[in-house]
Amino acid sequence: MWKTILAYGLALAAGALALQWFEYQIWARVHALEVYLVLLAAAFLGLGVWVGAKLFRRTATTSPFEPNVLARASLGITDREYDVLHQLAAGRSNKEIARQLEVSPNTIKTHVARLLEKLGAGRRTAAIRSARQLGLIP
Repeated sequence: MWKTILAYGLALAAGALALQWFEYQIWARVHALEVYLVLLAAAFLGLGVWVGAKLFRRTATTSPFEPNVLARASLGITDREYDVLHQLAAGRSNKEIARQLEVSPNTIKTHVARLLEKLGAGRRTAAIRSARQLGLIP
């Protein structure tokens, strides 16, 4: 029973495939110019994508970040304040920074206030932006 069903199914699939192939052959002969233009357009599209990828490929910078030591010294930023600045740039809260550096949150508040003053910023985000512009943090 299953062999008969499978044989009929395969015969019908082969017949449908043959009809589709013949229909394609007729369509390709009638619309030969359109088929040619589509293939040509696809080739130029592929070539354009390849050339664009080669010409406009971004190269990654291989040199590691080196902080601006002179700017840090001129602002008088201490090592601990510099550590706090890195943690601020990473988006951590005062409590998280305090836990990371093993100090009290009040000490972190003091360091943040001094950083804001030294960088001439009114907010933490402005301090981070200023530090990036000065080359203190990446």
